[in-house]
Amino acid sequence: MDQILLGVGDALAIENVLLIAVGVFTGLLVGAIPGLNGPMAIALALPITFYLSSLSGIAFLIGIMKGGTFGGSVAAILLNTPGSPEAAATAMDGYPLAQKGKGLKAMKMALYSSVFGDSVSDIVLFCVAAPVAVISLKMGPPEMASVLIFALTIIAGLSGKSLIRGLIAATLGGVIGTIGLDPESAVPRMTFGFVQLSDGVSLIPMTIGLLALSEIIVQLEAQILGRAGAAKRLNPFAKEVPRENKVVTWAEWRACFPTTLRSSAIGTGIGALPGVGAVVAGFLGYASAKRASKTPEEFGTGKLEGIAAVEAANSAVSGANLIPLLAIGVPGSLTAAVLIGAFLVHGVQPGPLIFQDHPRLIYGIFAAMVLANIFNFVIGQAGLRFFAFVVSFPNRFIYPAVILCCIAGAYAGANSMFDVAIAFIFAVVGYFMRKLDFSFAAFIIGFALTPQAELYVRQTVILYGDRPMTLLTDHPIVAFFLALTTYSVIRIARYQRKADHARVALREGATSNDAPDLEITVRDRSEP
Repeated sequence: MDQILLGVGDALAIENVLLIAVGVFTGLLVGAIPGLNGPMAIALALPITFYLSSLSGIAFLIGIMKGGTFGGSVAAILLNTPGSPEAAATAMDGYPLAQKGKGLKAMKMALYSSVFGDSVSDIVLFCVAAPVAVISLKMGPPEMASVLIFALTIIAGLSGKSLIRGLIAATLGGVIGTIGLDPESAVPRMTFGFVQLSDGVSLIPMTIGLLALSEIIVQLEAQILGRAGAAKRLNPFAKEVPRENKVVTWAEWRACFPTTLRSSAIGTGIGALPGVGAVVAGFLGYASAKRASKTPEEFGTGKLEGIAAVEAANSAVSGANLIPLLAIGVPGSLTAAVLIGAFLVHGVQPGPLIFQDHPRLIYGIFAAMVLANIFNFVIGQAGLRFFAFVVSFPNRFIYPAVILCCIAGAYAGANSMFDVAIAFIFAVVGYFMRKLDFSFAAFIIGFALTPQAELYVRQTVILYGDRPMTLLTDHPIVAFFLALTTYSVIRIARYQRKADHARVALREGATSNDAPDLEITVRDRSEP
């Protein structure tokens, strides 16, 4: 109890409260701008945490994460251009509502549903993370190695349209993760004579290049080739818009509440699974609401229930994806993988021992998440007019500022231009990964998990290298996860083969009754 009170007291310190508020505002601002997103903002803000305490830095990034989830819905509703990938399904009903002059009502429903889903997810995190960590403490190197192999397989399979591409991305991330000194012999591996690579490739410049600079390159290419048409900006705050089109009434919220609660449960379950992500959760929540509705034909024409379903589901992922990160050290999403950098910068290793070694920090993080939800509601409610204006801010001002922040962020880590060069190298890598549809989540999570996985596998080989069958018979958890990995690969391959057939059928103009469901299935597998 003392550690809980101390952690809550730390979170309520004035500097931490202000940092959380600034983080939420930053996430909302970045999420509202098409082409930018939460993980990108976290990668750019990561160097700032070098100069903050552990709790302050992590709380700041959590604020960005929570604000960015809702921020993407602003552009989706007003411009039919999702500010973040998870808001893609929000545009299906949000934009038609905006066309009817109900853009402010749609944004408020998105805000309320987002905060509700996020809060439900956080409550589950608070209740589940510690028990899962206790179970994880009873697992030795063989068990942890099998869990990490299973997690990498699931992430690779569910993080894109192709299992092969996902596995390739995870493998490439793992190869990059092995650069540096061998953990046993201290012999340099793949350093190519660069002393700066002795400690491996730094996560911060790599993520800045992959997520931020590569996106800028893609956006600039689209503009140069004339593919980036300017969307018409609507003004939901005009005086002539009647009041009933600007507010969400209690009756409307009550009618959408069952859908919001169902989508919160779906998003929480999806978030706890490594690698699935908020994009899938949003479409699953939307599909579930449509199936349960008495008027499914109204979905896609401007229905508040559709917005509530998507935003509650994709926001519920943000808290739940920290369950595998904190409990077993496996990041559940791209955002969680970037957050690992903040933990490691302050000497904190995510995993089951974190509850034993840093209980005060963990409870401070939990309290910070509650504060972030409150600020998300307050700042989102008060700043809708401002964020709606930011949506149409000229890109010729945004992109140079983002590039400058990328260079400064990459340099700040080690005060080295070598890291800036690393950022630009991975910007090119990220550009081609986007073009070839490789998964960023699989790549970065593969990079983050490889050192741990290598350590556990080497320890297992030392212990059981000459008697592998004993490993399977004496450690049933290992046998279970290896069997589960094999089964999952088969199931994912079959599912993706069916999705490919469905995609071909839709491309050829299939008009059967299940075409809408097939479309949702195909879009579920998409990756930003």
